Amino acid sequence: MNIIVCVKPVPDPEKYNLLTIDSNTKRLVREGIPTIINPADRNALETALNLREKQGGEITVVSMSPLFSSDKITECLAMGADRAYIISDPAFGGADTYATSYTLAKAIEKITDITGTRPDLVLGGNDSADGATSQVMPQLGEWLQLPHVSNVTEIHIGGPCAELRKKTSTGFMEYEVELPAVAAIARGSNKPRLVSAIGIVKARSKKIEVFTKGDLDPDENKIGLAGSPTKPGELLSPDMNRASIRIDGEVSEIAEKILDIVKKAGGIC
Repeated sequence: MNIIVCVKPVPDPEKYNLLTIDSNTKRLVREGIPTIINPADRNALETALNLREKQGGEITVVSMSPLFSSDKITECLAMGADRAYIISDPAFGGADTYATSYTLAKAIEKITDITGTRPDLVLGGNDSADGATSQVMPQLGEWLQLPHVSNVTEIHIGGPCAELRKKTSTGFMEYEVELPAVAAIARGSNKPRLVSAIGIVKARSKKIEVFTKGDLDPDENKIGLAGSPTKPGELLSPDMNRASIRIDGEVSEIAEKILDIVKKAGGIC
């Protein structure tokens, strides 16, 4: 079984205080911010590793991310993935979910051409910690014209089909889909394995290839900021200043003045 796992490095939640937005491009400034593997994507990779243990095959990680986050892709290889591809080009910057899913689809098509083998499953996290739209994987399924199911907690393979268990707001639903298929794995659906010392050693010999715009030959109108239907609005910085009044006098006088101010503000009838 050949599985592709889409992975996104996201800002470390413990470093959110360092995040800023470029006032000109209105994009998140990611340079210099520590990253982690998106938690739901770790669940997706763990799902792939479990399936490979039962079914055999290979796991390929695909990530649309800046090259300075390549250490997180190496971490995926250390967890047990067989190979990895990073999609990185300034032309892809500022992409919304539509442009991101399109670019991922083009990369998966390219990988299929290179390897001569189509993936049986394309997995990814149901949502990202920084965007949380839950849109990329369903959109990817549409670009690839494959059946897709979101918020999946379990996958069982049976011949040419897969049985998927989907978490809903009221319980669970079960689907049977023909392979190949796309599945968005629910966050917390399993316990991702830790990276072992031997995994780190093996990762050194595993290949990470980089795709640029020239490698994928995408439609210019569907990539990056220009190809994103979602456009950022104006940036507004709230005025955090507060007016202050100095109140002098005896304690009783100060209390009466405070009550009078509160009454005039409508706080007390």
